[in-house]
Amino acid sequence: MIATSTDPAPQANEPEAIVIRGTSATKRVLSRNTSERLMGLVAPVGLFVLWEVFADIHVIDTRFFPAPSSIAGTFGTLIKNGQLLANTTISLERLFFGFLLGAIPALIIGLTMGLYRPVRALVEPLIQGTYPIPKSAILPLILLIFGLGEPSKIVMVAIGVFYPVVINTVSGVLQIPKIYLDVGHNFGANRWNMFTTIALPGALPFIMTGVKLGAGLGLILIAIAEMIGAQSGLGYMIWNAWQILSVNTMYVGLIMIALVGFALTAILNEVERLLIPARHDR
Repeated sequence: MIATSTDPAPQANEPEAIVIRGTSATKRVLSRNTSERLMGLVAPVGLFVLWEVFADIHVIDTRFFPAPSSIAGTFGTLIKNGQLLANTTISLERLFFGFLLGAIPALIIGLTMGLYRPVRALVEPLIQGTYPIPKSAILPLILLIFGLGEPSKIVMVAIGVFYPVVINTVSGVLQIPKIYLDVGHNFGANRWNMFTTIALPGALPFIMTGVKLGAGLGLILIAIAEMIGAQSGLGYMIWNAWQILSVNTMYVGLIMIALVGFALTAILNEVERLLIPARHDR
């Protein structure tokens, strides 16, 4: 009877202790993440400060490297007249559709190549042979096939996104321990189950790496494509500014591309943090 009357007390205290420990750990993780984000701002802010100082004391030639304050004025003007927003929106639309067109087939092909050796033996030489070709070098061919309209820009991005995603997906599937695949076969998993419950989760860290690389390369290629075969977009804005010697506008376009790239990386990092939390706990 004595043991029965004293047992409930420690059991009632246990949930409270667990909550306290969990809350403390969560606060530490949030504090660390906030500190890392703040540290990431130090380098770009410091660069702009040094740039401004060197421009003011004429250490650098402001004809080619105008002061950030001057660029900021042009930035504000382009925002007010709507030119910057319009060109950025058009570039993002092309990047989005090109990313989907390249990443989805790359993911399917990469998972299939990783799971099935005959498919890998058949397709891998084609990927290895075409991957080293500079993607900007095939732009004239793409323009010849798809014309100067939107399809050529989207296809250009899709080609750039395809290779990093497919290569990393194959590598991710191949690093999955064979015992997991054997267990799936032994329990009668069909092809869809093998894709969704074994190959995709197991290769997800590699897939996310390929997606981030593909997004960056797609942004580079859309700027190149817009410089040559477009009348809108950030790439066109930079090229047009060069033609009329508007250096400030050129820098606005370059900085905007950098901001878009930074935002894409931040978004993909957050997606990765949600899908693969263990990868960001180190």
